[in-house]
Amino acid sequence: MSDANLLIIDDDVELCDLVREYLAGQGFSVDAAHDGETGAAIALESRHDLIILDVMLPGIDGFEALKRLRGRINTPVLMLTARGEDIDRIVGLELGADDYLAKPCNPRELAARVRAILRRVNDPQRRQPPPSSARIVIEDVAVNVSSREAQLDGEPIALTSSEFDLLTLLLRHAGAVVERGDLFRKVLDREPDPFDRSIDMHVSHLRKKLGPRKDGTLRIKAVRSVGYLYAVDTPPAQAPED
Repeated sequence: MSDANLLIIDDDVELCDLVREYLAGQGFSVDAAHDGETGAAIALESRHDLIILDVMLPGIDGFEALKRLRGRINTPVLMLTARGEDIDRIVGLELGADDYLAKPCNPRELAARVRAILRRVNDPQRRQPPPSSARIVIEDVAVNVSSREAQLDGEPIALTSSEFDLLTLLLRHAGAVVERGDLFRKVLDREPDPFDRSIDMHVSHLRKKLGPRKDGTLRIKAVRSVGYLYAVDTPPAQAPED
């Protein structure tokens, strides 16, 4: 997706300039901020389609900036983490990041991740599905695919774009296992990596937001070495098409 307006928050001015130049050549408009306070303030103006947020920042760090954003806006966030720092990735996803990328990163891979996130958020087929699949209700959980809204017991649930797509996919196939590879491709728009725990962290975060079923059991169950399923007492006769 070109013509999108991006915000990069990173204290490495030279890196920001390089990223801005590369992404501008790919059709993106890029603003930059070099500390957490300033970056969060700019992000809260909601002028950007996606935010690229570094973890290590002067003033408030990326985690604190993300907390402030997630309390106010749902703009997709791609976190930049130090290579090998798994805990940073885990914390970022738990706080509501949509995806992460380890630094130093290849600008082409960064652009690919940005496009993937924007496709998930802006794909017209996701936003305007056929009427038969526009609203999915499983017990006390409901999603409206066209408006990208989710409810638990009639109350709105604040979900990131990745969490919403994950929940929608699992609900569409409630009672059946969705393989990890399909979750990566359909939720994160990339091929699975055996060392990438993104899906697992999104599932963990989604479980916390939904809580257990009314009988106290898990809503989303892991099937070892295969994938995840959304638990129901009686599986639907046929899952709607994706």
